[in-house]
Parts: sequence; C-alpha cells; structure tokens
Amino acid sequence: MTTTLEQLRAGQLAGVRELKLACGLKQLPREVFDLADTLEVLDLSNNALSTLPDDLPRLRKLRILFASNNAFTALPEVLGDCTQLSMIGFKANRISEVPAAALPPALRWLILTDNEIGHLPAELGRCMQLQKLMLAGNRLRALPEELAACSRLELLRLAANRFAALPRWLLRLPRLAWLAYAGNPFGAALEDAALSDTPIRAIRWDRLTLEQPLGEGASGVIYRATLRDDRDGGRQRQRAVAVKLFKGAVTSDGLPDCEMAAWIRAGDEASLIPVLGKVIDHPAATHGLVMELIDPRFGNLAGPPSLASCTRDVYRDGLRFDLGAVVGIASGIANVGSHLHRRGIMHGDLYAHNILHDGAGHALLGDFGAASFYDASDRDLGVALQRLEVRAYGCLLEELIERCDALDAQPQIAAELVALRTRCLSEAIDSRPLFDEIAASLSVLKEQ
Repeated sequence: MTTTLEQLRAGQLAGVRELKLACGLKQLPREVFDLADTLEVLDLSNNALSTLPDDLPRLRKLRILFASNNAFTALPEVLGDCTQLSMIGFKANRISEVPAAALPPALRWLILTDNEIGHLPAELGRCMQLQKLMLAGNRLRALPEELAACSRLELLRLAANRFAALPRWLLRLPRLAWLAYAGNPFGAALEDAALSDTPIRAIRWDRLTLEQPLGEGASGVIYRATLRDDRDGGRQRQRAVAVKLFKGAVTSDGLPDCEMAAWIRAGDEASLIPVLGKVIDHPAATHGLVMELIDPRFGNLAGPPSLASCTRDVYRDGLRFDLGAVVGIASGIANVGSHLHRRGIMHGDLYAHNILHDGAGHALLGDFGAASFYDASDRDLGVALQRLEVRAYGCLLEELIERCDALDAQPQIAAELVALRTRCLSEAIDSRPLFDEIAASLSVLKEQ
C-alpha cells in the first residue's frame, strides 16, 4: 500500500521496514532518514525524481530500492555507497549513463529495462553476487566482456537492444538459465519469417466477444471470450476461447511482437497451449492471439519469484505431488523443450509459474514473452542454447522432486530422477543432456 507523505511527516511510520511513496516527488523527503534504523525496502516509483541525496547511505539497512517511472538520466552514483543494497530497479526512466561508482558491492538484482543505455561499465563484472540482470529496451550494442566473471548470473534480459550478434561467451556462464534476446538486429529476419511464413488463421475482431479477464502479465491481458464461426448455410456456431491482447510496450522480457511470433512459430505440441489464430481488424490496431480455453481444473504450478527468492519460483505452502505426477509434468515439459528447439525457439522463461497443471501429471507451457529465435541449422549454437535452457529445466525438476512424497516407495525411479536433475543443473555445461535425451529417459520412467 502506498504511504502518504503526510503520514511520514507526522512521524506515524516509526519502525517501518518498507516504505512506498508515489506522490509526484521531485526530491526525497528528509523525513525518510528518520527511518534509518529500520528501513529495508524503499519504493519511489512513479514520481518525478531525477536525483537522490548524497547521504542516502544513512539508510544503513536499505536492501531494495525501486525508482521506476521517474526522470533519472543517470544511475545515481550514491547507490554504490549503500553497502547492503542488493536489488535496484530503475525501469522506464531516461537513463543513458551507468557510472561504475553506482554499482553497490552487494548487488544481486539490477533492473534497467526501458531506458536509453548504450554502454555498461566494465566494473559490472566485479558484482560477484549478481544473479539477475534486466536490460531489455535499451540501446546496447555490446556487453562488457568482464561480465563473464559473474559466475552466479542466472537470468539475463537483452531483448529490444541493438546487438548485431549474440555474445557467444554468454553461453559459457555456468549458471545462466533464463536468457532473452529477441528484438535485436541479428534476429530480425527470423522473427519476421515467423510472422509472415507460418500459416495461422486470421480471426476478425468482430467475430469475438470479450468476457471476463482471466489473467494479466507484463505483455498483455488474457480474456475469456466467445468466438462466432460461420458455418455452411449461413448458420453460426459459438465456442468459448481465450484471447490475449498485447499492450504494445516493451516489457521486462522484450517486445510483444516477438512474443506473438514465437507463439505462432511454436505450432502444435501436446503440452503447449494451442493457438487458434491471430486477431485482425482490431479498431485500435492492437495485436492479439486467440487460444484454446483451458479446462478450469488446470492452475498455475507456482507463483513467480519473490524479492527474497530472486530467481526461483514460489510454490503454495503444502503443495505435494505423487511420483507419477512429477514424472508426468517433467516428461511433458521435456517434450515441449525438444519440440521448440527443433523449431529454433528458446523459450527463455522455462519456469513453473508459466506452467499450468491439473494435479495429475498433465502440464501445459505458456507465456512466450521471453522467447528468442535462432537458426536451427546452426548446430553449435542450438546445442549451446539448449544446454542453457536445460539448466532452467533442471531447476524445475529440482522443485518438483523437493515436493514429491513417494520417493522412498520407488527408490529406483527416484534415483534416476535425482541423477537427471543433477546432470541438468551441472555447471560443467557440456555434460548437460539435451531435451531429446531427457524426454527419452522420462518416457521410459513413465512406463515403469
């Protein structure tokens, strides 16, 4: 809940650990420093700030600072003096400069999405705790090679920049598991081809009637809808569908057009949410996809990562699976991974929070917001990108195994699952299996 400035100035917030102020601020209120002994999370998003005070380090317990949708043109150097600061979010400002001095020693998660950054300092490679780096929607043409020293980096977003090639050294980072790079010049031809060359039905907007929202993500809103189909003889039939309408702005993962291209190129697979067609003739020229309406018995496998978990999903307390369900989910998602990579698509966001399941081992993967294309005939690149995504799959498999009740009852299957998880998570990248091998191994386990 947003706190009022009046509450802060009246001294009513003594002892708080979290503070959110969104009230047109042009400078940080000095009363914030009255909270120096307790304040850990400060959210200054949606104001008019362009600077932060030089004495910000007086907030000695500050761990997390959000300042999205403000007027900063440079990442403030004073951040580097905040010794406990581990998460920084400056999305959607006008930042063109990232000084080396602005990088705090404990930096774990840096969000600079939707700015004007053309260069990053080599000193970023000294941020040895860095796990999550969000750089989509900038003007970057290169990354500092010193970033290769950040061996803990797990998630990297480079979409919608100006890269002429993907830095191949990225693919040797031992823990990198979630990578997005669509919307750069080097991939434009593949993305255009996915939209223009892949057959897909065009569905006119006036054939659709939107009903209630089913969910909302960074790139768009999904609605339940009715599709009216013309039949022979002029009769119509109606069917319930889901419609995703894209927002059109750059997201933390990338561009909506690239997401739509990936959905379309992905095609049919048993564990993918089926796409029926793309929306045409929308009055506001909004892009949209029409998808099968999923049976309501399916629900999200997990929630997205929290501020504390950083890169790992958050599961509902008490959620447990039997061994059959674990093998079923793992097998379905491995088959999807194999299918996508055969088509030159890296999902980029292979997470439990993007998977629907029915509790009985059936799973559906969705959300292509971080998907990226590559030339499937480039064997070396394809294998490298698969092994990167296999690590993400290994995280998912680990989470499923941790929530399985029946491992002791079938020790042989359990042992094989644990061994597969270990191989998928290996930091010796070349030892990781590919999705075809994973899918084959799980197919055998399903028969036991």
